[in-house]
Amino acid sequence: MNLNDDCDVALIGAGIMSATLGMLLRKLDPSLRIEAFERLDRSAAESSDAWSNAGTGHSGFCELNYTPAKPDGSVDCSKALRIAEQFAQSLEFWNALIDSGDLPAAATFLRRVPQMSFVEGAAGVTFLRERHRRLVASPRFQDMEFSEDAARIAGWIPLMMEGRDPAIPVAATRMERGSDVNFGALTRSLFAALERQPGFALHLGHEVGGLQRDGDRWRVEVRDLATGTGRSVRARFIFIGAGGYSLNLLERTGIPEARGYGAFPVSGQWLRCTNPRVIARHHAKVYGQADHGAPPMSVPHLDTRWIAGKQELLFGPYAGITTRFLKQGSWLDLLRSIGIHNVRTVLAAGLANLDLTRYLVGQAMLSEEDRVDHLKRFVPRAESADWEFQQAGLRVQIIKSDGKGGGELKFGTEVVTSADGSVAALLGASPGASTAVSIILEVVERCFSEKWASGEWRERLGRVVPSTNR
Repeated sequence: MNLNDDCDVALIGAGIMSATLGMLLRKLDPSLRIEAFERLDRSAAESSDAWSNAGTGHSGFCELNYTPAKPDGSVDCSKALRIAEQFAQSLEFWNALIDSGDLPAAATFLRRVPQMSFVEGAAGVTFLRERHRRLVASPRFQDMEFSEDAARIAGWIPLMMEGRDPAIPVAATRMERGSDVNFGALTRSLFAALERQPGFALHLGHEVGGLQRDGDRWRVEVRDLATGTGRSVRARFIFIGAGGYSLNLLERTGIPEARGYGAFPVSGQWLRCTNPRVIARHHAKVYGQADHGAPPMSVPHLDTRWIAGKQELLFGPYAGITTRFLKQGSWLDLLRSIGIHNVRTVLAAGLANLDLTRYLVGQAMLSEEDRVDHLKRFVPRAESADWEFQQAGLRVQIIKSDGKGGGELKFGTEVVTSADGSVAALLGASPGASTAVSIILEVVERCFSEKWASGEWRERLGRVVPSTNR
């Protein structure tokens, strides 16, 4: 496909969101001409990469920040229930693509890894017991196990129980059918499937600059980073799934819906286990309770993952301060994101979240010894020689106008669309990739509303995401 030709859809960014949208649209209308543009030399190299994700396989099973305790002692499980439904939709879509031959075998990106929550102390045990009682009432959680028996828990996670003070009460929940998803591998498989089809082109090493109205289309200005050559493509619909750079690109469209947003970047780091014997003794994703003031991406977990066919063990993530919006971005990203349209929003949110800023500064100043001390809360007998520092990804949280001259820091993913449905952008972070299908369904429903309601699209959608027609 020639870059100077018109296309129906332009995807900006080659991460899991663009890959999911591209594949879904081709399933709904195989005649669509789609082009994708990525500034790096491979797809899924930023937030979707396996080493960048703060969590893989978010399904609400183990993330305690999705089930906050109320003042009366009850537990609000609504977010966990919603995310479990959304992850189930992702599984539906991936399984349909495996059955159709678009995706390779599930084991190339999806493995069974139990998901657990772990707490200690009387208050923590009481909270987890109530959380379990409420969650098992849902069919999505009915097989969740709960135990306060240290010996039983040691059978699940021996690495975490050895050396722990027996006088301190502990509790854990376990979902044996939890998942580990390598979103980097999944994304690259989705793009490979799209590239096998006519009418699709993925352009790596191409950076998008200008986005301008051109009649009933958008003109997307693109520069080949290898040659420096600038070109353009006209598209009826543009999707901005460029991670931390999405807000900047959205603002370039000039649509009114882009006004009033700001961005707050948070960096992440891991401790990565290097001892194969230690790695082999832990097979679970275990989430604990976050420190006071910690952002959602910093909920501590001891995480079994499969990357490039090899079992890995990570602990963290540790948060930190950065001014970059991407790992391969500029230190000026934050400064450049502030303008007359959002300066009040950003400043108001900053003043309202000074505790978070102090927390991030403290995290950034942690020494190697401090990080290992945090690890020992999970693995009491951890040896520093068995762990090394690993840079994780960046997350750019949304700052949104409250409509009163102030701003609110939002944790989550937000879909922004133009009134005419010709532009869509994703802002924010967690749970992100695990709920990609649900998020992209929202994009398609908003931006292709007439076709979405048609019998033909409903029938085709039901083949790949059956729950949408229930």
